[in-house]
Amino acid sequence: MPMDFSIRVVTSPHVHAWTRPLLVLLLHVVARTLGQYDLCKSLVNTDEGAVWEEYACQPKSSSMKDYMRIRVEPVGITCGNPPERFCTLENPYMCSDECDASNPDLAHPPQLMADRERGGLITYWQSVTWSRYPEPLLANITLAWNKTLELSNDVQVTFEYGRPTVMVLDKSMNHGRNWQPYQYYADDCMEAFNMPAKRVQDLGVANATRVICTERYSRWVGSKNEKTVRFEVRARLEIFGGARMVNSEALYTRMESVKGLREFFTFTNLRLRLLRPAQGGTYVQRDNLLKYFYAISNIEVPARCKCNLHASQCVFTDGNLQCSCEHNTAGQDCSRCKRGYKAKSYKPGSYLPFPNGTPNTCTQAGMSAGSTDCECYGHSIRCSYIDFINIVTCVSCKHNTRGQNCQHCRLGYFRNASAELDDENVCIECNCNQLGSVHDRCNGTGFCQCKEGAGGAKCDECLAGFYWRQGCSPNVCDDTLLPCQNGGTCVQNQRCACPSEFKGALCQQSACEGNKKCSGAATLTLSLAAMLCTLLYPLLEAAHLGS
Repeated sequence: MPMDFSIRVVTSPHVHAWTRPLLVLLLHVVARTLGQYDLCKSLVNTDEGAVWEEYACQPKSSSMKDYMRIRVEPVGITCGNPPERFCTLENPYMCSDECDASNPDLAHPPQLMADRERGGLITYWQSVTWSRYPEPLLANITLAWNKTLELSNDVQVTFEYGRPTVMVLDKSMNHGRNWQPYQYYADDCMEAFNMPAKRVQDLGVANATRVICTERYSRWVGSKNEKTVRFEVRARLEIFGGARMVNSEALYTRMESVKGLREFFTFTNLRLRLLRPAQGGTYVQRDNLLKYFYAISNIEVPARCKCNLHASQCVFTDGNLQCSCEHNTAGQDCSRCKRGYKAKSYKPGSYLPFPNGTPNTCTQAGMSAGSTDCECYGHSIRCSYIDFINIVTCVSCKHNTRGQNCQHCRLGYFRNASAELDDENVCIECNCNQLGSVHDRCNGTGFCQCKEGAGGAKCDECLAGFYWRQGCSPNVCDDTLLPCQNGGTCVQNQRCACPSEFKGALCQQSACEGNKKCSGAATLTLSLAAMLCTLLYPLLEAAHLGS
């Protein structure tokens, strides 16, 4: 990892006083020539004597292969369990090679993608063969660091026995919770992804962060030397910095001014989605599926720890990468001010003005006159001494905090469990639904107190047996406990749509019950029926006798 180039000046009592400023100045000049943004601070001479001068700083780029954690999915995609034979595209009918997970000499586990190959022996991870064709042979390879990183050069993936015909490189910026494509790869971009093929060299300043599909690394060339698939970072950086990065000032200026440029090179995880193996430049030959598989011998990820320009070192401790934060900042990415240093809101460092940048140092919270012990976690810069109870209390707590030390949340807010007490976002608004909740306050985990029938963290849902209508009201009907009777239909749990001969909330009552008009109409109908029978009976009897 990068060395610490911070310089300390220790002078001997035998050194003449007039030489000390020259020594300090010389060290300052030497320090700034060591590299751009390598230093967080150095001693400089002022009228008040030697003082620390602070700069924007970042760790050196290094290979992140030694720290990455590899996960291969789906389960069973790695070859060797059970053992199987395979052959190569160069010698498709010489299938004497074997993969056997129980034999160290024949196994190809995932960790071989990140090992240091010595003595010329190539080791590699390998998938199962495409024995289930035409079912797709799919594999996901996820790389994790539990740390935010910034790409500084090309990502390189070395494939043995042929590069995939179709694959995607994805990135995540939130430790794998969400993914977005970095680049598409295919031998035919239009067929595979409905995208025109492009090269990074086709991009310019206006679209340098465009996600493209390239055919450069997927077409079969029939050469064992064509193994590498690249995500071209250097070429994108040279769009701004010129060939061989001769104009780094222009690059760093663009990093500050072009929206989304720094974020484009930022990630926490990478993922390779392998969608179709190398085919040897032909259609899949069903008579020999043992020659189709994936094999990766090496993955290189040149990057630096993202420290928001507040650290020049990144150390590996307790199994994780950690920025060695300067400028009174703290956190794994130096993304917040240290406790007691929030008199000014946190800001990342800036590359400008070139070449030293702006450190945006967190400053120490001040205290009002007379106060002697004032800790407000950065949510206030004023304290007051209350004489009759002998305490010092913070005044005018900000960021929705309250309490003697601004350590509690205001009513209507609750504590953000993922934030520390000195974080500006330590208190989150409850956001209780006014129609479903008793009041606008919530408990320590963000759950509001709900009215009868309401549920959910914010009381914006209805429990079983209730429906939403300006709050939660009891169901009039439903399909289980309160079904509509006599053929009625429940409409949105609010009413039963009844057939014409029934009525009531659940269509349980006859429409004629207790209805005099309905009874009269029924009597009239019966009378008419009897009259017709009286008139027709002689005719029917005569017809019967005649027959």
